[in-house]
Amino acid sequence: MHAPAIPAHLRLATAPRARPAAVVQGPHYRFTVLTSQLLRLEYSADGEFEDRATQVILHRDLPVPEFRVFDKPDVLEIITEHVHLVYDKREFTPHGLSVKVLGNVSNYHSVWHFGEAGEKNLGGTARTLDMVDGACELEPGLMSRYGFAVLDDSDTLVFDDDGWLDARRPGSGVDLYFFGYGRDYRACLRDFYRVSGPTPLVPRFTLGNWWSRYHRYTEHEYRGVIERFAAERIPLAVAVLDMDWHLTEIDPVHGSGWTGYTWNRDLFPDPEGFARWLHDRGLALTLNVHPADGIAAHEEVYERTALALGLDPEAGDAIAFDPTDPEFLRAYLEEVHHPLEEAGVDFWWLDWQSGPYSRIEGLDPLWVLNHIHFLDSARSGRLPLTFSRYAGPGSHRYPIGFSGDTIVTWESLALQPYFTATASNIGYGWWSHDIGGHMFGYKDDDLATRWVQLGVFSPVNRLHSSSLPFTGKEPWRFRAEAQTAMTEFLRLRHRLVPYLHTMNHRASAEGRPIVEPMYYEYPEADDAYEVPNQYLFGSELMVAPIVSPRTRALNRAAVEAWLPPGLWFDFFTGTRYQGGRRARLHRTLDAIPVLARAGAIIPLVHSDEVGNGVAAPERLELLVFGGASGEFTLIEDDGTAAAGEPEHQVRTRIEFDWGTGTLRVHPSEGAVDGVPRVRSWEVAFVGVADGAGNSPLRVRMDDVDASEGFSLTPSGGLALAPNPTVAAVERLLEDVHEKFTVKGEVFARVASGEPPAAVVAALAGMSLDPGLFGALVELILADAG
Repeated sequence: MHAPAIPAHLRLATAPRARPAAVVQGPHYRFTVLTSQLLRLEYSADGEFEDRATQVILHRDLPVPEFRVFDKPDVLEIITEHVHLVYDKREFTPHGLSVKVLGNVSNYHSVWHFGEAGEKNLGGTARTLDMVDGACELEPGLMSRYGFAVLDDSDTLVFDDDGWLDARRPGSGVDLYFFGYGRDYRACLRDFYRVSGPTPLVPRFTLGNWWSRYHRYTEHEYRGVIERFAAERIPLAVAVLDMDWHLTEIDPVHGSGWTGYTWNRDLFPDPEGFARWLHDRGLALTLNVHPADGIAAHEEVYERTALALGLDPEAGDAIAFDPTDPEFLRAYLEEVHHPLEEAGVDFWWLDWQSGPYSRIEGLDPLWVLNHIHFLDSARSGRLPLTFSRYAGPGSHRYPIGFSGDTIVTWESLALQPYFTATASNIGYGWWSHDIGGHMFGYKDDDLATRWVQLGVFSPVNRLHSSSLPFTGKEPWRFRAEAQTAMTEFLRLRHRLVPYLHTMNHRASAEGRPIVEPMYYEYPEADDAYEVPNQYLFGSELMVAPIVSPRTRALNRAAVEAWLPPGLWFDFFTGTRYQGGRRARLHRTLDAIPVLARAGAIIPLVHSDEVGNGVAAPERLELLVFGGASGEFTLIEDDGTAAAGEPEHQVRTRIEFDWGTGTLRVHPSEGAVDGVPRVRSWEVAFVGVADGAGNSPLRVRMDDVDASEGFSLTPSGGLALAPNPTVAAVERLLEDVHEKFTVKGEVFARVASGEPPAAVVAALAGMSLDPGLFGALVELILADAG
């Protein structure tokens, strides 16, 4: 399967040949010690081995770790600091090849035998959530509570010297990667990125709100929606046009109309003008494409594409979609997509293909499209980007993921926090879900609101729905309470962009996905594995989304959460929680449990600057959470394809010393276009009271030059403010449906000044509604040690 040379910008940089000192080889076997915890295991009947990069593994040229080899006539042993391999030098079998993870990860479960799938795997992700209504099966990930996982790379294609894909030799044998990381999940993921390539930076604009709907919009209608969002003071950053942007009602001789590249000028008479209009309002534009049917004769691009491929356009034969042919792919990009990009399309939404098959066995059309579109999108000096479904391990190199068409139900919502966090176990950190659900299901204001709240605390927040009547996710389609909550959260999403973009840099440079399961930080705590919908959101926040309806009488929904040891503050109210315990957290429709650790520092766009787009703001707000010292480095960049390099960045280190009460914003390092040199900063010390007893304590610093920074120490030092328990209980009792006499008795007990434990004990004897009792306990014991 040899192909013409591939353009340089469509070639991945690879270093696939391992260092000789890392290799232990015999007539039919080869073991490569990539790290002390990562082994490559190969068996080949003909004694030939593969040294080229594969679709999953690009880099094997790693520093050689220390290891010992014991080579006897009938047994080979390889021992590193972390793993012990034993092999009988025959064809791989369960009784002849094993690897033990050292370090007492488990009593006896941490030994892998060839062929075993591995128990207690923590899961990876799935290709799509199309039509999923609740739980779905996940592919395995790279982590297990028993300390090991195996990645089978035997059947992937390899890259040839021309930069294109080639089949492996027939009968090329077994090619496995053994990950023996115990419960050091972050180290496992970092080393996976070392061999498979890092997660790229995504453009800053992807972190704002996306508007999408499968709907036959006219240009006038779409402009009207964008203008209505602006009038409602709801910011947007990405405009999505589903498939009806192109001709869909075509002569059946040309196909179904799902594939298309010609603007429907009845709907969009001036596509270039429409794209300019969006750009002028701070929005990027993406178009949906279904490439599987090729390029038919009715397309505007047909003639030039046919000529570019040496075909006769007069024949009128459709140009078949062939992802195995580099010449087709070159014409597909240059003749079909590049002109549309030059006219204003910022990136492509690659929608569902006709299955995983192509003319070449093992070559998935979806994988090829993700690969070439992503690399091609960087040719103009911008950060590369594509938007498509997951196509197996290694897909993290081609963000962002489109998870597919879910059903509009509570069951679908309940899956997505777990699904998003667990995808990090295979390195896939940039899922974009149909926020609100795509189709079928039912109208439920609480469901829609909770989904938006999840979206705001997800990698990507893309509102979406089907073309069915009444399914749109515009907040003004919902009742006033839901509309208000959605609006505030969508505004919050844009305020969070400085924090999110810093985490974007962390994901790329440090191998830390923005969403991580709780067990990444607390691998030895059983509780961390028992809250699958709870996750870490960047370095400073922890989220426990609400995925169930409110109780009518209580007017609140609840979620079972685990509070790790330490102090935690509610992001919205500043309520302080003592950690090291399980808790049932209750929230009205305007909030979900988002908790910041003591000492957390979170940079936000000032609320007065929120609008379309995600430009670096001139006014920043810092939330600084009391109770511990902390530090945070704000990272901003120039948005070019080189934004991951220090010379294209501005870094502002922020330090908070709880002991002295001093906050220091250090002079910024670097200067790039688009990042203001002079800013105003408003600092809110959350959980800390000012002289009048008000919390948070706020300080404003105007006209701060980035080259100077500033330092502030509030007079009198800092001390934690007491939780306003009595006031919070009063608000709860005002809201709930309960007998007035019961409310009065409860409030009197809470306001009595008795110790929290005594108050709870007294309430326990009152035969209260269980929901009300639980909500009261949360507030009364929030900060109880």
